[in-house]
Amino acid sequence: MKILEWFQFSIGALLILNGLFIFAIELYGVYKLQYVLNRMHAAAMGDTLGILSTLSGLMVISGWNFTSVKLGLVILFFWFASPVSSHLISRLEVTTNEKINEKCEVKQ
Repeated sequence: MKILEWFQFSIGALLILNGLFIFAIELYGVYKLQYVLNRMHAAAMGDTLGILSTLSGLMVISGWNFTSVKLGLVILFFWFASPVSSHLISRLEVTTNEKINEKCEVKQ
């Protein structure tokens, strides 16, 4: 039984470390990219993938119980809410920025 627990812990730890790595890449993209839409893309992708990986690791470590069901619902909520909110904020940037043609190509 100890081997199974160590295997469960190691898989969960790898998923959590993967999520932290994704968050580190997201931070680099947010601080190094120049234009706001590029920064928003890095933040949205990093949040969605990083939260998915980190919370999945916590689910694996905690085992099958009510806590993992709640973590699964949190993943589901963030999986839908983060891309939608990022899309709406970037849409607002595109519609309100008069100098958008200098930074990117706008298709009409």
